[in-house]
Amino acid sequence: MTDATTADRAAAGTTAFTIIAALSFCHMLNDMMQSLLAGVYPILKSSYGLDFGQIGMMTLTFQVTASLLQPLVGIYTDKHPQPYSLAAAMGFTLVGLILLANTHQYELMLLASALIGLGSSVFHPESSRIARMASGGRHGLAQSLFQVGGNFGTALGPLLAAFIVLPNGQNSIAWFSAAALLAILILWRVGGWYAGNHLKRAKSAGSTVREGLPRKQVLTAIAILGLLVFSKYIYLASLTNYYTFYLIEKFGMTIRESQLLLFVFLGAVAAGTVIGGPVGDRIGRKVVIWISILGVLPFSLALPYANLFWTVVLTVIIGVVLASAFSAIIVFAQELVPGKVGLIAGLFFGFAFGIAGIGAALLGELADVKGIEFVYHLCAYLPAFGILTMFLPDIEKRKSA
Repeated sequence: MTDATTADRAAAGTTAFTIIAALSFCHMLNDMMQSLLAGVYPILKSSYGLDFGQIGMMTLTFQVTASLLQPLVGIYTDKHPQPYSLAAAMGFTLVGLILLANTHQYELMLLASALIGLGSSVFHPESSRIARMASGGRHGLAQSLFQVGGNFGTALGPLLAAFIVLPNGQNSIAWFSAAALLAILILWRVGGWYAGNHLKRAKSAGSTVREGLPRKQVLTAIAILGLLVFSKYIYLASLTNYYTFYLIEKFGMTIRESQLLLFVFLGAVAAGTVIGGPVGDRIGRKVVIWISILGVLPFSLALPYANLFWTVVLTVIIGVVLASAFSAIIVFAQELVPGKVGLIAGLFFGFAFGIAGIGAALLGELADVKGIEFVYHLCAYLPAFGILTMFLPDIEKRKSA
């Protein structure tokens, strides 16, 4: 056990899970507000005559803004922790929501998407790092609890869009600014706890590293993890952004019915996120990565041929199994590069958001040309990338040795 881990356990105490719970709750509010963007896509598409390519471009704008800054934020906060940056991040999201609620121009919709993404780019790296600090050494559990808040918020967004924004119109998006204000207040308190109790320990823990793997092996492993994130998030982008349109086109569902089933899928993703972290702490993160990505392949291949009932069943299974990978990937990468927690969190959260945005844009263009069902036939093969897990080093065995 490293000195940093021992310090984590000693300092976490009874307050650790209070902090993790606060971060998870604010992660829920953050991602709930962000997922409203995808939840109102059918409304914007019908109100302003947008095509799938324009919908994809809005997602690309959001995801690229959210992704490009995250590694830079992570690098900076590893050296210069910024406890109150989390509250500032919510300010960007607040402004983006208000703009999205009141604009009728596509260009301003893109700007609103960019502001919401900017808030995400600041929020995720530092909050992920604080969650790890408060973990008491149970890093997988802490990451899962932190991430499940975001997954649950992502699931809530389309549901709230269906029952609040859809009947009340685009302007009702502004009502959710209250959630941003609540998150700002909570994160300001978290920042105070961090600054008062753990800021100095964070700097010393960040400089306490153990002997790592050879540089070439680390870079190869990071590249493999990047490919696994690529396959996971391109496939998730096909469901998160276009599942409602798929259900409407193939099964003749209404917008509200399709958004309810999107909520069911995203709830399954949240459940899978909770499972992945603690299971990875117990049986090893490489095993979890194996199962969660490659294990989805039979279900993804069957999905395009399923009727409505089995479509719902298969997407729930896919959501649970596939979502268990990300917390395991994050912690695995942090173990590969000890002392660079913020950088790794920013890099992988940013890459995940970026690749999802690019994927959403490309899949939208493909759907315009080939049809939405073709997209799901093509994406069904993406989980086959999971076979690359065999090339990852066995760092759990190395640590035990």
